[in-house]
Amino acid sequence: MTDSPPPTIATPAPATAPKSRLTYILLAWFLGVFGVHNFYSGHKKHGYIKLGLLAACGLGLLANPIWCIIEMITVKQDSEGVSFN
Repeated sequence: MTDSPPPTIATPAPATAPKSRLTYILLAWFLGVFGVHNFYSGHKKHGYIKLGLLAACGLGLLANPIWCIIEMITVKQDSEGVSFN
């Protein structure tokens, strides 16, 4: 038997580069009613829900600004789990 070193397990690098938290916050502040910040961070499902709420008799004009403020404060990672810069 030969003495070979044990195989090492490489951790995969993130598929995308970290996104800017400042960009996320600015998109949420100015274009949050349309869900643009959700598309930026990869949370497409949330973005489509916001667009749907906006299209549904303007309900999004009431709910989306509150939802955007909450997301600006609480969202720290994109949809792939990579932390914002």
